[in-house]
Amino acid sequence: MVLREQLLAYKPCNEQEESDRRLMLRYMDTFDDVLTRNNEMAHFTASAWVVNPARTKALMAYHNLYNSWAWLGGHADGEADLLSVCLREVREESGLTRPRAVSDQIYSLEILGVDGHRKCGRHVSTHVHLNVTYLIGADEDEAVHCKPDENSGVRWFALDEVLDAVSEPEMRVVYQKLIDKLSEI
Repeated sequence: MVLREQLLAYKPCNEQEESDRRLMLRYMDTFDDVLTRNNEMAHFTASAWVVNPARTKALMAYHNLYNSWAWLGGHADGEADLLSVCLREVREESGLTRPRAVSDQIYSLEILGVDGHRKCGRHVSTHVHLNVTYLIGADEDEAVHCKPDENSGVRWFALDEVLDAVSEPEMRVVYQKLIDKLSEI
């Protein structure tokens, strides 16, 4: 599986990523359905850290479910090519037509808890997302629009504004990591 090879090749930047990578690989070895939501405990998702060419701004959407500004992304839904999932989600959630991968390599890894909620009229139990993040470039002059069933706004934030815009404390740590990694490239 290409995803397994990508995870094995990825160089974690800290203890959190090392631990999360180990657990992601264990989930892949234990369950055969981690690429679909049929695995109600844990499944793969792909997120995009979308930056402008100067890497001074990040594109975020106001996520209706979490009531917070957030990165873009979504569920693998059976697709093992998470970079393709990531780019598709960026186009769907932001209206961007020309997002591009800065690299085809994984940018960041996170296992993220998701509280129980209602979606499409049914209860979704608490579970975790085995999240793979990619660095995506986009032109900040390109028009953006929201996807009303998922978000109620899409906009560019200067990197020093991102953490103040986010209302989920646990995600501030993730976004800070993504911002810090930009200076290492």
